[in-house]
Amino acid sequence: MLTISQISKSFGGRVLFEDASLQVNRGDRLGLVGPNGAGKSTFFSLILGDGVPDEGRIILERSATVGFLPQESAPAGDETVLDMACGGHGDWQVEPKAKRILSGLAFRESDFGRQVRTFSGGWIMRAHLARLLVREPDLLLLDEPTNHLDLESLVWLQTYLRDYAGSIVMVSHDREFLNQLVDSIVEITRQRLVRYKGNWDAYVAQKASREEQHLAAYKNQQREINALQEFADRFRAKASKASQAQSKLKQIERMEKIEAPVAREKTVHFRFPQPPRGGTRSIRLREVAHAYGDLVVYEGLNFEAERGQRIVLVGPNGAGKSTLLKLLAGVLPVQHGARELGHNTTAGYFSQHRVEMLEPRHTVLESVMDIRNPAPEQTARTVLGSLLFRGDDVFKPVAVLSGGEKTRLALARLLLDPPNLLLMDEPTTHLDIGSIDAVIGALRQYEGALVFISHDVHFIRAIARTVLHVNAGKLTPYAGDYDYYLEKSKAGSARSALTAGAPSAPPAGMREAREKKRAEAEEKKVQARARRDKEKRVGELEMRILTLEEEQKRLAAELEKPEAYEPGGRAMQFNRELSVIEEELRKVTEEWEKATS
Repeated sequence: MLTISQISKSFGGRVLFEDASLQVNRGDRLGLVGPNGAGKSTFFSLILGDGVPDEGRIILERSATVGFLPQESAPAGDETVLDMACGGHGDWQVEPKAKRILSGLAFRESDFGRQVRTFSGGWIMRAHLARLLVREPDLLLLDEPTNHLDLESLVWLQTYLRDYAGSIVMVSHDREFLNQLVDSIVEITRQRLVRYKGNWDAYVAQKASREEQHLAAYKNQQREINALQEFADRFRAKASKASQAQSKLKQIERMEKIEAPVAREKTVHFRFPQPPRGGTRSIRLREVAHAYGDLVVYEGLNFEAERGQRIVLVGPNGAGKSTLLKLLAGVLPVQHGARELGHNTTAGYFSQHRVEMLEPRHTVLESVMDIRNPAPEQTARTVLGSLLFRGDDVFKPVAVLSGGEKTRLALARLLLDPPNLLLMDEPTTHLDIGSIDAVIGALRQYEGALVFISHDVHFIRAIARTVLHVNAGKLTPYAGDYDYYLEKSKAGSARSALTAGAPSAPPAGMREAREKKRAEAEEKKVQARARRDKEKRVGELEMRILTLEEEQKRLAAELEKPEAYEPGGRAMQFNRELSVIEEELRKVTEEWEKATS
């Protein structure tokens, strides 16, 4: 459907793509990955025709349609939400579908008639996503589609896209989202597009295996080149050996050089300042009641968090997770009962409203230095760099930052002057994978108490040591990490468990069906694991075949040299080595053919 053939593209003297190729077929599900600045946005713009490659061609099937969801800043006018979802057409056949999709993305029926421009940026992006899904283009390009979604909408979108009829190319920081949806990962590396079969986890395993094999092949060739060069340097001035020395140099020239491995991009590590040490108990809620009008959320609520605890709140939407976080932060006043901070405890709350506390006239750097206990400028720049503010970005005025950039800036300010009770609501939104890993590294060092909400399963697994299930005003603690919670709660999947209601025993007549379903799910897991193992093994075999073929070529070249057959020559040794290589190559190729059949 889409053919990208040997394209090259440069901006301001910087090469983003060089001789890059990719084939996207109907039904493909591709995750596009690469470090910030690698060219993911440029890649999308070239497909959309907003840019033109310097060389090469991008060919889209004549009848194919393309839809694109940008990361943010999509336009909004006077049209209603329903009109936007319907694409501006009042087709009676389209409208029911549009309403179903809008509902899946958490719009209420009362929202359908409202003008799009009256909504916040995140909801505007949801309306644009609904429009795309109603259109069902043949090729769907999605740039961080989960950024503006709550957890239940995310789960709905994940399920919807799993059955999507067209092809999808997406950029996402959500590793679980990629694991559930994509069948290949396309990495932008060394100005090329490298495709790995399988989901995110399979990509990580294959990439590590390929890098290891590539490094071994490169080191072997370098040893050979050094030996040949050493011979030539030693004997080129000696008349009787000059021709042999020259032959060695020509041999080096004829070699198909293996490129030096690219150093793996380092995760930015920073140690942010630690908060003042507080008492053992950081906070306690005693017999707290809270209601919104007639809607009672909590009654007789009791909760404690201690220094060093890392607690994730899970449970269905509307169960009271955000309300609990706001009660702990003091953002919502306690209506009945008591909120008691521990000795020397200061609470800090990270949510979207923190963006409003930024001074628009400050630069990014000034903003992170204008805190209660400013860190050294170099530390501040390191933290900003890990959150994608690099180079001259630190001198941008806050007023011109996008919503995502402001969120990242607010997070940087919090990390540079952390309280000893940290309360965070969806801290990874708008962060790329490298930045999420940097925040994980920072929070693992954090010595205070941490209570947070997140829909990022990888982030939760990396940080949480206690899970607190919130449902219908009741708190159910699980004294273990997220995998412990999954095991004890008998949840269907890692994602759905985030919004699951309280586990309860099924009626007797349903137990057999439930057990059958659980067995089927387990079988699917086994099959998925086997598929991942197979893909990993295929990758390893392909790299081994590549290495053996390189060695076969080298030995064949050695046997073509006259000096190999002179007295003292190594023709017999080369022949023996070549026989061993060919036999191993035959066996490995047979194994590869079986593995891919």
